Amino acid sequence: MGLGLVNWIAALGVVLLVSQVAVAQAGQRGGPQRGRAAQASRTAAHRFNGHDLSVIWLGRNRVLALSEQPPPRTAWGEAKFKSYLPSYGPRAIPPALGNDPQGNCDPLGIPRLLMFENNPSDVEIIQTPDRMLQIFDRHHVYRQIWTDGRELRKDLEPRWMGYSVGKWEGDTFVVDSAGFDERTWLDHFGNPHSDEMRLQERYRRINLDTIELVITLTDPKTYTKPWVSDAKVLTWQNLKEFPDELFCVPSEEQAFNRRVRDPAAGVIHK
Repeated sequence: MGLGLVNWIAALGVVLLVSQVAVAQAGQRGGPQRGRAAQASRTAAHRFNGHDLSVIWLGRNRVLALSEQPPPRTAWGEAKFKSYLPSYGPRAIPPALGNDPQGNCDPLGIPRLLMFENNPSDVEIIQTPDRMLQIFDRHHVYRQIWTDGRELRKDLEPRWMGYSVGKWEGDTFVVDSAGFDERTWLDHFGNPHSDEMRLQERYRRINLDTIELVITLTDPKTYTKPWVSDAKVLTWQNLKEFPDELFCVPSEEQAFNRRVRDPAAGVIHK
């Protein structure tokens, strides 16, 4: 092998070595830069508008009622409470012997839908210029909350979902509701209310992933003082749509009751 060829190979080796060192150094210099860029990207992703609630939220809380202990009931409220026979909690009896409205696919209403008893994806919030919609995965029902500045009406016929108006107070979305049908239960423990019930819900998005919700119920016909809930937590779900369809179909519910629920409690249909 000629001396010229040897020198050429040696020079090529030096070039390759220098190139590798340069690339490694560039990678070392670029690493922190890329790390900072990634961190900035994550930070930007976690910037949010606290007035934007329009995603799907999952509600899961330890207490599936406004709070663990209700306020004292009036005589009317106590009689109503005793007439309700739930299938959950300390007063639970077999569903076939109870009278929970959901056993007939009756509307659950507000605030029971906000207790998020067992549905997987819970509620989607959609905001428009004049109203907010809450679409509940369970039973596929929706609720509208008017945000166009109107006052809460006083001449209301009872409604399953009530009648609601909302407005922003700083970073808190405040909903006032009235006009409820007293046939709904507050929760699956059988806590009652009357058609005089008034609700105030306060929603505050405390970070990208979390809404804190506090509900105050005022119903002097049923309770001797307002019932203020525990702080409920709604968690953001990275979903574009509900993953399934959860209707309560009366014919299917009745068939299930006759085939499974009622015989389990000793109720036999002839």
